[in-house]
Amino acid sequence: MVKRAPARRRPRKAKPGTKGLGPAECRLDQPTSKTVAVAEAIEKAGGCVVGSYKEPLGGHPLLLSVLPIHAVEPTPFQRDLSDTHHKRLADVINKTGRFLDPIIAVVAPNDGFWTPNGRHRLEAMRRLGAKSITALVVGDREVAWQILALNTEKAHNLKERSLEVIRIYHGLIEEDATRPESGFAFYLDEPALVTLGVCYEKVPRFGGGVYHPILRRLETFTDDPLRAAIKDHEKRATMVLDLEEKVAAAVKKLKERGLVSPYLRSFVVARINPLRWIKGEPPALEDLLKTMRERAARFNVEKIKPQDLAGTGGPPDEEA
Repeated sequence: MVKRAPARRRPRKAKPGTKGLGPAECRLDQPTSKTVAVAEAIEKAGGCVVGSYKEPLGGHPLLLSVLPIHAVEPTPFQRDLSDTHHKRLADVINKTGRFLDPIIAVVAPNDGFWTPNGRHRLEAMRRLGAKSITALVVGDREVAWQILALNTEKAHNLKERSLEVIRIYHGLIEEDATRPESGFAFYLDEPALVTLGVCYEKVPRFGGGVYHPILRRLETFTDDPLRAAIKDHEKRATMVLDLEEKVAAAVKKLKERGLVSPYLRSFVVARINPLRWIKGEPPALEDLLKTMRERAARFNVEKIKPQDLAGTGGPPDEEA
């Protein structure tokens, strides 16, 4: 039996003023052993702590600091830098003459600091030649893994999300591959993103949008160790890429017949996907991908008419 991924539930709206700390309670009067260690790391790197407090929701201690900009690097598993975005951000900061939005930082495993949220702000300040940068330094390094939840500065597309997730996955394996995959569901967001991340690593121009709904419905996080679970994702990714080859061949034949649409790939995948007609328990993902691969190989483009494409939607083809 294949378990469906649990439905996402948003917390109910709380009654105003009933959660967290009051303003006076946010004072951090007595440093903890963890904040002392973080403060020492800041001073060792050449930075300075300008304030400390407990954040108002969970009461976790934070150190408002100014760090030398050369001591800060983005987490190694982040999405690729957007050249356009960080240059535009640099222009805005330069025009206002103020840097008002501190980055989030954690102490790096070796020396210096990682920022899981603030890469574009960091690069914008570097572009402007800044010597230092303000940061909210968090004592818990696990925040570095929570990049998808934290990073709202620039919206992720599917490829960026998938690549970040697979990079986080590799990082978690390097730290301790024996831990269960299910323990990192919050960091990884969706199991489908792990599989798609493997696909994008192998084929950067892969169009994952048409396969995402299928993977999202049938993949779940398991209690298997990370080192075993990644092999399952890699196996599924190989099957998806194999299916994509057959789908691409069908799309090419449709174009040769003069059929033009930005949704040809979505059209073909919808035609070969039996999932929408299945009532009750769906098949295992591996079985579904095999069925779709066989259907794609037998796809008869001669039966497709222009009017068949009229109601097609979904993600447009990569080259559209």
